[in-house]
Amino acid sequence: MSLISKANKIKLIITDVDGVLTNGKIYIDNNKNEIKNFHVDDGAGVALARLADIPVAFLSGRYSESTSIRAKELKILFCIQGVLDKITAYKKIISHYKLKKENVCYIGDGLIDIPPIIESGLSITVPNAHSKIKNISDYITSKSGGEGVLLEVVELILDKQNRLEKIMDNMIKKIYCYDK
Repeated sequence: MSLISKANKIKLIITDVDGVLTNGKIYIDNNKNEIKNFHVDDGAGVALARLADIPVAFLSGRYSESTSIRAKELKILFCIQGVLDKITAYKKIISHYKLKKENVCYIGDGLIDIPPIIESGLSITVPNAHSKIKNISDYITSKSGGEGVLLEVVELILDKQNRLEKIMDNMIKKIYCYDK
């Protein structure tokens, strides 16, 4: 099936966090405070997806308070963390939205992402992902993890659905509160 036909069915994006929304590095200071680096473009990606009525969910194998804070900032309904069995959590998320697997885009980079990558209608990874993930994914982003991958994916999906220009125009109108 082509990328266009797969992208046309997408109604939900589920993404891993470490290595996709971040560069995969974890910084811990002397006081045991964790610091992660999230790209502002991914926040724009969430906003763009929201305008397109495509929910975004976070699904991470590792728990991080930084991820919880970021998810709360972005008003992410599902931020499931600390689960190595990602497929069970994945199924819970798609069940909530009453969708089929062909309606889901999953973005992952590590070995524990293999089950949701295989299960999804559209599977996407990053250039710095594990080679096994790159071999089974439908698409590899041009941006590496932590560099705005989510925005790239949302734009890709909306472009293939022929909705990108309209949604972006709506986004600009909401930001600047004007009509063309």
